[in-house]
Amino acid sequence: MERRGFIRHAGLAGVLAAGAAPAVVQAQAAVRWRLASSFPKSLDTLYGTAEVLSKKVSEMTGGKFQISVHAAGELMPAFGVVDGVQNAAVEMAHSAGYYHFGKDETFALGAAIPFGLNSRQQSAWMYEGNGMKLMREFYRNYNIVNLPGGNTGAQMGGWFRKEIKSLADLKGLKMRISGFAGRIIEKHGAVPQSLPGGDIYPALEKGTIDAAEWVGPYDDQKLGFNKVAPHYYYPGWWEGGLHCDFYINSKAYDGLSAEYKAVLEAASSHAHVDMQAKYDVRNPTALKQLVGAGTKLNRFPKDLLEACFKTSMEYYAELSSKNPNWKKVYEDYARFRGDQVLWFRFAEAGFDDFMQAQKF
Repeated sequence: MERRGFIRHAGLAGVLAAGAAPAVVQAQAAVRWRLASSFPKSLDTLYGTAEVLSKKVSEMTGGKFQISVHAAGELMPAFGVVDGVQNAAVEMAHSAGYYHFGKDETFALGAAIPFGLNSRQQSAWMYEGNGMKLMREFYRNYNIVNLPGGNTGAQMGGWFRKEIKSLADLKGLKMRISGFAGRIIEKHGAVPQSLPGGDIYPALEKGTIDAAEWVGPYDDQKLGFNKVAPHYYYPGWWEGGLHCDFYINSKAYDGLSAEYKAVLEAASSHAHVDMQAKYDVRNPTALKQLVGAGTKLNRFPKDLLEACFKTSMEYYAELSSKNPNWKKVYEDYARFRGDQVLWFRFAEAGFDDFMQAQKF
Protein backbone atom coordinates (compact mmCIF):
# COMPACT_ATOMS: atom_id res chain seq x y z
CA MET A 1 0.00 0.00 0.00
CA GLU A 2 1.23 3.53 -0.80
CA ARG A 3 2.53 5.07 2.46
CA ARG A 4 0.29 8.14 2.49
CA GLY A 5 -2.79 6.02 1.90
CA PHE A 6 -1.70 3.64 4.63
CA ILE A 7 -1.52 6.48 7.17
CA ARG A 8 -4.89 7.81 6.10
CA HIS A 9 -6.66 4.45 6.42
CA ALA A 10 -4.81 2.73 9.26
CA GLY A 11 -5.83 5.13 12.04
CA LEU A 12 -3.67 6.04 15.03
CA ALA A 13 -3.41 2.56 16.55
CA GLY A 14 -2.23 0.99 13.31
CA VAL A 15 0.22 3.77 12.62
CA LEU A 16 1.73 3.52 16.09
CA ALA A 17 2.06 -0.24 15.71
CA ALA A 18 3.86 0.26 12.41
CA GLY A 19 6.28 2.74 13.93
CA ALA A 20 5.07 5.57 11.70
CA ALA A 21 3.92 7.96 14.44
CA PRO A 22 6.33 10.80 13.53
CA ALA A 23 4.81 11.07 10.07
CA VAL A 24 1.33 11.38 11.60
CA VAL A 25 2.46 14.11 13.97
CA GLN A 26 4.10 16.01 11.15
CA ALA A 27 0.91 15.78 9.11
CA GLN A 28 -1.20 17.38 11.83
CA ALA A 29 -1.71 21.11 12.13
CA ALA A 30 -0.52 22.81 15.31
CA VAL A 31 -3.32 23.26 17.85
CA ARG A 32 -3.29 25.69 20.79
CA TRP A 33 -6.05 25.45 23.38
CA ARG A 34 -6.74 27.08 26.73
CA LEU A 35 -8.17 25.13 29.65
CA ALA A 36 -9.94 26.88 32.54
CA SER A 37 -9.85 24.94 35.82
CA SER A 38 -12.32 25.19 38.69
CA PHE A 39 -9.48 24.51 41.12
CA PRO A 40 -6.64 26.59 42.65
CA LYS A 41 -2.98 25.87 41.84
CA SER A 42 -2.31 25.02 45.48
CA LEU A 43 -4.14 21.70 44.99
CA ASP A 44 -1.67 19.65 42.98
CA THR A 45 -4.11 16.73 42.95
CA LEU A 46 -7.16 18.46 41.48
CA TYR A 47 -5.60 21.33 39.53
CA GLY A 48 -2.65 19.10 38.70
CA THR A 49 -4.83 16.60 36.84
CA ALA A 50 -5.32 19.10 34.03
CA GLU A 51 -1.55 19.57 33.89
CA VAL A 52 -1.13 15.80 33.62
CA LEU A 53 -3.51 15.80 30.64
CA SER A 54 -1.75 18.75 29.00
CA LYS A 55 1.69 17.18 29.37
CA LYS A 56 0.55 13.83 27.97
CA VAL A 57 -1.19 15.43 24.96
CA SER A 58 1.97 17.37 24.16
CA GLU A 59 4.16 14.27 24.51
CA MET A 60 1.90 12.16 22.30
CA THR A 61 1.84 14.75 19.52
CA GLY A 62 5.47 15.83 19.55
CA GLY A 63 4.44 19.22 20.91
CA LYS A 64 2.00 19.93 18.09
CA PHE A 65 -1.09 19.96 20.35
CA GLN A 66 -0.61 22.33 23.28
CA ILE A 67 -3.13 22.97 26.08
CA SER A 68 -2.34 25.79 28.50
CA VAL A 69 -3.87 25.29 31.95
CA HIS A 70 -5.28 28.22 33.93
CA ALA A 71 -6.29 28.09 37.59
CA ALA A 72 -9.64 29.21 38.94
CA GLY A 73 -9.95 32.97 38.69
CA GLU A 74 -7.25 33.49 36.06
CA LEU A 75 -9.54 33.48 33.03
CA MET A 76 -12.91 33.15 34.72
CA PRO A 77 -14.44 32.30 38.11
CA ALA A 78 -14.22 28.73 39.39
CA PHE A 79 -17.92 28.16 38.86
CA GLY A 80 -18.02 29.97 35.50
CA VAL A 81 -16.14 27.42 33.41
CA VAL A 82 -19.22 25.77 31.89
CA ASP A 83 -20.31 29.13 30.52
CA GLY A 84 -16.76 29.68 29.28
CA VAL A 85 -16.72 26.43 27.33
CA GLN A 86 -20.31 26.74 26.13
CA ASN A 87 -19.64 30.23 24.75
CA ALA A 88 -16.22 29.27 23.32
CA ALA A 89 -14.35 31.74 25.54
CA VAL A 90 -12.04 28.76 26.13
CA GLU A 91 -11.81 25.46 24.32
CA MET A 92 -11.73 23.35 27.46
CA ALA A 93 -12.34 23.24 31.21
CA HIS A 94 -11.68 20.92 34.14
CA SER A 95 -14.39 20.85 36.77
CA ALA A 96 -16.84 18.85 38.88
CA GLY A 97 -20.34 18.66 37.47
CA TYR A 98 -22.11 19.28 40.74
CA TYR A 99 -20.68 22.81 40.86
CA HIS A 100 -23.07 23.60 38.03
CA PHE A 101 -26.22 21.80 39.14
CA GLY A 102 -27.99 25.15 39.48
CA LYS A 103 -28.28 25.11 35.68
CA ASP A 104 -29.79 21.62 35.75
CA GLU A 105 -29.62 19.00 38.50
CA THR A 106 -28.48 16.44 35.93
CA PHE A 107 -24.98 17.93 36.02
CA ALA A 108 -24.51 16.33 39.45
CA LEU A 109 -24.99 12.79 38.11
CA GLY A 110 -21.75 13.21 36.16
CA ALA A 111 -19.91 13.99 39.41
CA ALA A 112 -21.37 12.67 42.67
CA ILE A 113 -24.69 12.61 44.48
CA PRO A 114 -25.46 11.71 48.10
CA PHE A 115 -25.41 7.93 48.62
CA GLY A 116 -24.40 7.37 45.01
CA LEU A 117 -21.66 5.38 43.32
CA ASN A 118 -18.15 4.96 44.67
CA SER A 119 -15.16 5.75 42.46
CA ARG A 120 -14.81 2.34 40.82
CA GLN A 121 -18.54 2.11 40.23
CA GLN A 122 -18.69 5.61 38.75
CA SER A 123 -15.83 4.84 36.37
CA ALA A 124 -17.50 1.57 35.39
CA TRP A 125 -20.78 3.38 34.69
CA MET A 126 -18.95 5.93 32.57
CA TYR A 127 -16.66 3.64 30.60
CA GLU A 128 -18.67 0.41 30.31
CA GLY A 129 -22.20 1.33 31.36
CA ASN A 130 -24.41 3.98 29.80
CA GLY A 131 -22.94 6.89 31.76
CA MET A 132 -20.79 8.45 29.05
CA LYS A 133 -23.49 8.09 26.42
CA LEU A 134 -26.22 9.59 28.60
CA MET A 135 -24.11 12.44 29.93
CA ARG A 136 -22.89 13.34 26.45
CA GLU A 137 -26.46 13.54 25.25
CA PHE A 138 -27.19 15.90 28.13
CA TYR A 139 -24.05 18.02 27.69
CA ARG A 140 -24.91 18.51 24.04
CA ASN A 141 -27.43 21.10 25.27
CA TYR A 142 -24.44 23.15 26.46
CA ASN A 143 -22.19 22.70 23.40
CA ILE A 144 -19.99 20.41 25.48
CA VAL A 145 -18.26 17.08 24.89
CA ASN A 146 -17.09 15.47 28.14
CA LEU A 147 -14.16 13.19 28.94
CA PRO A 148 -13.38 11.62 32.34
CA GLY A 149 -11.09 13.88 34.35
CA GLY A 150 -10.21 12.02 37.54
CA ASN A 151 -11.84 10.74 40.71
CA THR A 152 -10.98 11.60 44.31
CA GLY A 153 -12.28 8.36 45.74
CA ALA A 154 -14.59 8.42 48.76
CA GLN A 155 -14.28 11.72 50.57
CA MET A 156 -14.31 12.75 54.20
CA GLY A 157 -17.31 14.39 55.83
CA GLY A 158 -15.57 17.67 56.62
CA TRP A 159 -14.41 19.91 59.44
CA PHE A 160 -16.65 21.16 62.25
CA ARG A 161 -15.98 23.77 64.90
CA LYS A 162 -18.27 21.88 67.30
CA GLU A 163 -19.05 18.19 67.78
CA ILE A 164 -22.00 16.67 65.91
CA LYS A 165 -23.72 14.25 68.30
CA SER A 166 -27.01 13.72 66.47
CA LEU A 167 -29.12 14.82 63.50
CA ALA A 168 -30.47 17.67 65.63
CA ASP A 169 -27.04 19.33 65.63
CA LEU A 170 -27.46 20.17 61.94
CA LYS A 171 -30.12 22.75 62.78
CA GLY A 172 -28.78 26.24 62.17
CA LEU A 173 -25.34 24.95 61.15
CA LYS A 174 -23.72 27.11 58.44
CA MET A 175 -21.68 24.71 56.30
CA ARG A 176 -19.71 25.05 53.10
CA ILE A 177 -20.89 22.06 51.11
CA SER A 178 -21.20 21.32 47.40
CA GLY A 179 -23.87 19.90 45.18
CA PHE A 180 -26.99 18.12 46.33
CA ALA A 181 -25.65 17.60 49.81
CA GLY A 182 -26.49 21.22 50.52
CA ARG A 183 -30.11 20.67 49.57
CA ILE A 184 -30.28 17.53 51.71
CA ILE A 185 -28.86 19.05 54.89
CA GLU A 186 -30.99 22.16 54.30
CA LYS A 187 -34.05 19.97 54.70
CA HIS A 188 -32.74 19.16 58.18
CA GLY A 189 -32.23 22.76 59.24
CA ALA A 190 -28.64 23.43 58.13
CA VAL A 191 -27.64 26.46 56.06
CA PRO A 192 -25.49 25.38 53.07
CA GLN A 193 -22.89 27.73 51.62
CA SER A 194 -21.25 27.45 48.18
CA LEU A 195 -17.62 28.58 48.25
CA PRO A 196 -14.61 27.86 46.00
CA GLY A 197 -11.73 26.02 47.65
CA GLY A 198 -9.60 29.12 48.15
CA ASP A 199 -12.33 30.94 50.10
CA ILE A 200 -13.09 28.23 52.64
CA TYR A 201 -10.29 28.76 55.19
CA PRO A 202 -10.91 32.47 55.84
CA ALA A 203 -14.66 31.87 56.16
CA LEU A 204 -14.07 29.07 58.67
CA GLU A 205 -11.47 31.10 60.56
CA LYS A 206 -13.72 34.16 60.88
CA GLY A 207 -16.72 32.07 61.92
CA THR A 208 -18.71 33.06 58.85
CA ILE A 209 -19.32 29.33 58.52
CA ASP A 210 -19.40 26.65 61.23
CA ALA A 211 -18.20 23.74 59.12
CA ALA A 212 -16.76 22.90 55.73
CA GLU A 213 -16.16 19.90 53.55
CA TRP A 214 -13.62 19.77 50.75
CA VAL A 215 -12.05 16.46 49.71
CA GLY A 216 -9.91 14.47 52.12
CA PRO A 217 -6.84 14.52 54.37
CA TYR A 218 -4.20 15.48 51.79
CA ASP A 219 -6.01 18.47 50.31
CA ASP A 220 -7.62 19.48 53.60
CA GLN A 221 -4.25 19.55 55.35
CA LYS A 222 -2.78 21.74 52.60
CA LEU A 223 -5.64 24.19 53.05
CA GLY A 224 -5.13 24.21 56.84
CA PHE A 225 -8.68 23.45 57.94
CA ASN A 226 -7.46 21.57 61.02
CA LYS A 227 -6.13 24.86 62.41
CA VAL A 228 -9.59 26.40 62.69
CA ALA A 229 -11.92 23.42 63.20
CA PRO A 230 -10.89 20.48 65.43
CA HIS A 231 -13.56 17.88 64.57
CA TYR A 232 -13.05 15.83 61.39
CA TYR A 233 -16.01 13.68 60.36
CA TYR A 234 -16.48 10.70 58.06
CA PRO A 235 -17.77 9.35 55.75
CA GLY A 236 -18.55 11.97 53.11
CA TRP A 237 -21.90 10.35 52.34
CA TRP A 238 -22.53 12.88 49.59
CA GLU A 239 -19.36 11.90 47.72
CA GLY A 240 -18.67 8.19 47.58
CA GLY A 241 -16.37 9.04 44.68
CA LEU A 242 -16.22 12.49 43.07
CA HIS A 243 -15.88 12.12 39.31
CA CYS A 244 -14.39 15.18 37.60
CA ASP A 245 -14.73 15.97 33.91
CA PHE A 246 -12.84 17.63 31.12
CA TYR A 247 -15.40 19.77 29.33
CA ILE A 248 -14.61 20.51 25.67
CA ASN A 249 -16.38 22.98 23.41
CA SER A 250 -18.16 20.81 20.85
CA LYS A 251 -17.10 22.93 17.87
CA ALA A 252 -13.46 22.84 18.98
CA TYR A 253 -13.68 19.07 19.49
CA ASP A 254 -15.31 18.49 16.10
CA GLY A 255 -12.51 20.52 14.50
CA LEU A 256 -9.85 18.08 15.69
CA SER A 257 -8.52 15.33 13.46
CA ALA A 258 -9.41 11.74 14.35
CA GLU A 259 -5.84 11.24 15.58
CA TYR A 260 -5.95 14.24 17.89
CA LYS A 261 -9.31 13.12 19.27
CA ALA A 262 -7.78 9.72 20.04
CA VAL A 263 -4.81 11.38 21.73
CA LEU A 264 -7.12 13.54 23.85
CA GLU A 265 -9.20 10.55 24.92
CA ALA A 266 -6.10 8.51 25.81
CA ALA A 267 -4.59 11.40 27.76
CA SER A 268 -7.83 11.94 29.70
CA SER A 269 -7.94 8.27 30.70
CA HIS A 270 -4.35 8.53 31.90
CA ALA A 271 -5.14 11.66 33.91
CA HIS A 272 -8.29 10.03 35.30
CA VAL A 273 -6.34 7.11 36.77
CA ASP A 274 -3.50 9.37 37.91
CA MET A 275 -5.74 11.51 40.14
CA GLN A 276 -7.06 8.67 42.24
CA ALA A 277 -3.66 7.01 42.47
CA LYS A 278 -2.27 10.22 43.98
CA TYR A 279 -5.09 10.48 46.51
CA ASP A 280 -4.78 6.84 47.53
CA VAL A 281 -1.04 7.29 48.14
CA ARG A 282 -1.16 10.66 49.90
CA ASN A 283 -4.30 10.51 52.03
CA PRO A 284 -3.12 7.87 54.55
CA THR A 285 0.02 9.80 55.51
CA ALA A 286 -1.88 13.07 55.74
CA LEU A 287 -4.55 11.53 57.99
CA LYS A 288 -1.90 10.17 60.37
CA GLN A 289 -0.30 13.60 60.55
CA LEU A 290 -3.60 15.36 61.19
CA VAL A 291 -4.58 13.00 64.01
CA GLY A 292 -1.06 13.27 65.44
CA ALA A 293 -1.46 17.05 65.52
CA GLY A 294 -4.66 16.84 67.55
CA THR A 295 -7.46 16.42 65.02
CA LYS A 296 -10.45 14.63 66.55
CA LEU A 297 -11.67 11.96 64.14
CA ASN A 298 -15.38 11.10 64.40
CA ARG A 299 -17.95 9.06 62.49
CA PHE A 300 -21.25 10.74 61.66
CA PRO A 301 -24.06 9.64 64.00
CA LYS A 302 -26.21 6.82 62.68
CA ASP A 303 -29.45 8.79 62.94
CA LEU A 304 -27.95 11.54 60.75
CA LEU A 305 -26.87 9.08 58.06
CA GLU A 306 -30.20 7.28 58.01
CA ALA A 307 -32.23 10.49 57.91
CA CYS A 308 -30.12 11.98 55.12
CA PHE A 309 -30.33 8.75 53.10
CA LYS A 310 -34.12 8.78 53.33
CA THR A 311 -34.28 12.46 52.40
CA SER A 312 -31.96 11.91 49.44
CA MET A 313 -34.05 9.10 47.97
CA GLU A 314 -37.22 11.18 48.36
CA TYR A 315 -35.54 14.12 46.68
CA TYR A 316 -34.40 12.05 43.69
CA ALA A 317 -37.96 10.79 43.21
CA GLU A 318 -39.22 14.36 43.37
CA LEU A 319 -36.70 15.44 40.72
CA SER A 320 -37.67 12.55 38.46
CA SER A 321 -41.26 13.79 38.51
CA LYS A 322 -40.37 17.27 37.27
CA ASN A 323 -37.02 17.18 35.43
CA PRO A 324 -37.03 14.90 32.33
CA ASN A 325 -33.25 15.23 31.87
CA TRP A 326 -32.66 14.04 35.43
CA LYS A 327 -35.22 11.23 35.11
CA LYS A 328 -33.64 9.81 31.96
CA VAL A 329 -30.13 9.65 33.40
CA TYR A 330 -31.00 8.82 37.00
CA GLU A 331 -33.14 5.80 36.11
CA ASP A 332 -30.13 4.17 34.45
CA TYR A 333 -27.80 5.36 37.22
CA ALA A 334 -30.06 3.91 39.94
CA ARG A 335 -30.33 0.53 38.24
CA PHE A 336 -26.57 0.40 37.86
CA ARG A 337 -26.07 1.40 41.51
CA GLY A 338 -28.34 -1.41 42.70
CA ASP A 339 -26.37 -4.07 40.83
CA GLN A 340 -23.02 -2.61 41.92
CA VAL A 341 -23.93 -2.41 45.61
CA LEU A 342 -25.05 -6.05 45.56
CA TRP A 343 -21.83 -7.21 43.90
CA PHE A 344 -19.54 -5.10 46.11
CA ARG A 345 -21.33 -6.42 49.19
CA PHE A 346 -19.89 -9.88 48.58
CA ALA A 347 -16.58 -9.13 46.91
CA GLU A 348 -15.00 -5.79 47.84
CA ALA A 349 -16.81 -5.22 51.14
CA GLY A 350 -16.28 -8.80 52.29
CA PHE A 351 -12.55 -8.59 51.64
CA ASP A 352 -12.18 -5.08 53.07
CA ASP A 353 -14.12 -5.94 56.22
CA PHE A 354 -11.76 -8.81 57.00
CA MET A 355 -8.58 -6.90 56.15
CA GLN A 356 -9.52 -3.90 58.26
CA ALA A 357 -9.89 -6.14 61.30
CA GLN A 358 -6.31 -7.44 61.00
CA LYS A 359 -3.14 -6.10 62.60
CA PHE A 360 -0.15 -5.36 60.40
